[in-house]
Amino acid sequence: MQIQRLATLTGIPAAEWNTLVSEQNPFLSHEFLAALEQHQCVGERTGWLPWHLICRDEAGRLLGAALLYLKFNSYGEFVFDWTWAEAHRQQHLPYYPKLVGAIPYTPATSQRLLLAPDQPQPAKTRRALIDFALAQAQRHQWSSAHWLFPASDDLDSLLERGLLHRVGCQFHWENPGYRDFQDFLDTLTAKRRKNINRERRLVQDAGVEIQVLHGGEISEDQWQIIHDFYRSTFARLGGVPTLSLPFFLEIAATLRERLVVVLASLAGHEIAAALCFRSATTLYGRHWGCRAEYDSLHFEACYYQGIDYCIRQGLQRFEPGAQGEHKIHRGFLPTLTHSAHWIADPMFRRAIADFLARETPAVRDYAQELSQHSPYRNKVMSDAPAVAGPN
Repeated sequence: MQIQRLATLTGIPAAEWNTLVSEQNPFLSHEFLAALEQHQCVGERTGWLPWHLICRDEAGRLLGAALLYLKFNSYGEFVFDWTWAEAHRQQHLPYYPKLVGAIPYTPATSQRLLLAPDQPQPAKTRRALIDFALAQAQRHQWSSAHWLFPASDDLDSLLERGLLHRVGCQFHWENPGYRDFQDFLDTLTAKRRKNINRERRLVQDAGVEIQVLHGGEISEDQWQIIHDFYRSTFARLGGVPTLSLPFFLEIAATLRERLVVVLASLAGHEIAAALCFRSATTLYGRHWGCRAEYDSLHFEACYYQGIDYCIRQGLQRFEPGAQGEHKIHRGFLPTLTHSAHWIADPMFRRAIADFLARETPAVRDYAQELSQHSPYRNKVMSDAPAVAGPN
């Protein structure tokens, strides 16, 4: 096996990279990741330096890849380690740079170790990529290496290599095969069904019109408005809008049907938008913005339209993003997410391991407690197959 580092995805043809991507995942596609680089959404300015690995056999055939970034901050990761960084600082030890296996600004569970199909020894390729990354972290004396939101096979391999396991909680919706939105509503308790109908009626009675559009159906003028909505949310919450208008224009042209926008209008003027991505199986809610506050429009655009879209398209799952206990009442159940962490300094590794030993049962108890408030008549929490990890 030969492992090579890529400082940019332009070093590998898109068609070759995309052979490693399962389920047409938009975030892992060459189109999405290369657009982040091309439009400086990642790089020195944002503290996300591409540090990807590719693995080939002796004949030059691509066996796998590791999606990695050298990070100089903890922004856009959604697995929060600021206290770890502060503890290093207090001991006069550098925490940054660190190596991170993640999709920038995207808390979605998926492959982190991409493997070519039909290869004879996929586990060997996965282990080789992990071992190479860890050896490089040691060689460069980086403080740590982290894999965030890995799929279960990747997580198992990382934990076998001795990495520390961290558990988080999101709220996901699953589609057991609903015929339509009413079929979904019929599975809810009367109280929750009534509340959803009321919220949807408030939007309809206000005269708001909803369109669900794919990337290729949206004009450049509309993208300017959608991008303004995206920026306005960060301005309101105090964050940094790292994704540029040219980035959105490019992925709209390249991802097309894998980019989904719920666009709300009133009296012929756009007033809000929810930006989503989709794979062959899953809808991912990512960004929301509005011109002003409209009663229940956020729930309609970000949740109900997404659920309806999944049912119509036959998608199995809807991951609307990080956090948000209010999602439970709207059909989303607590779902455990996972990350794996290699810490170079033995003292900090022991301290973080002790912290995780106390945090993990607390997160599991939190998720289990919230599951008692399920809106479904007969539903309990479990790890969804796409995000399940070791107990």
